[in-house]
Amino acid sequence: MTSVWFYDGKIVEKNQPVACIDDRGYQFGDGVYDAWMVFNGRHFLRQEHLDRLERSCNLLGITPCYSRAEIESFSDLLLKESGIERGAFYFQWSRGWQSPRNHVGAPNIRPILAGSIAPVSPKPAEYFTEGSKCIFYPDKRHHFCHIKTLNLLGSVMASTEAAKAGCYEAILVRENGGEKFVTESSRSNCYAIKDGTIYTAPLGNLILAGITRSIVLQIAASQGIEVVEKFCTQEFFSNADEVFVSSCSGIIPVSFIDNKPVGSGVGPIFSKLNNEYQKMIDNN
Repeated sequence: MTSVWFYDGKIVEKNQPVACIDDRGYQFGDGVYDAWMVFNGRHFLRQEHLDRLERSCNLLGITPCYSRAEIESFSDLLLKESGIERGAFYFQWSRGWQSPRNHVGAPNIRPILAGSIAPVSPKPAEYFTEGSKCIFYPDKRHHFCHIKTLNLLGSVMASTEAAKAGCYEAILVRENGGEKFVTESSRSNCYAIKDGTIYTAPLGNLILAGITRSIVLQIAASQGIEVVEKFCTQEFFSNADEVFVSSCSGIIPVSFIDNKPVGSGVGPIFSKLNNEYQKMIDNN
């Protein structure tokens, strides 16, 4: 098993110079990306992630120069070349190269597709028995979080602070009307459970429409678990019975936020959701 890299239609070596400093993805973060997992040597929810990649391109006015079928073929080739059984794909569209540098993108730029596949280890087993630790952190991001852009500085800053605190994630909060409301996490969607009901932020420009989020809501519906999509306060999350986060890398329970315990730790609703999610992975 080995990582494999892809650039503009061909497999490249890790240290092979292929990108240009005039690429708008480097200079302006002018591009979009998506990522999905490989389980049991097969793509997991690839179509859903490619759907979102297309939506992100449309929202930024980037017209891909490769078709959906070609991108699927590229990812199949990377998977075959890597021999990876469990890993993660990353694909990004940059608007392309432009010189001289200009904030306004030229209309005739050819977009650049780049990607990779790399092996990924399972999450630590104690996350699922003891839960993970998180911090609350101000949501300093832009107001177009529904687009999966290359502009990740706000998320990087939040993730870095969480790592400094020895935590898995940063749960992001925005102030409105004197109260702090939870949006999502630095690299995942987040949920609070109270009295048997799951609460999570509604879709809109302040959160990403997570693919795993949609799976979580589908599983909840199939299990008869009520879901309320609304912005909840930081205090609500602190006093929740259970808290968990989700991303393409999995569903992770949260047992501490800012060093304060959440409920009794890993709870029954998370466990039920995760059991069903793991069945999907096992059957992939």
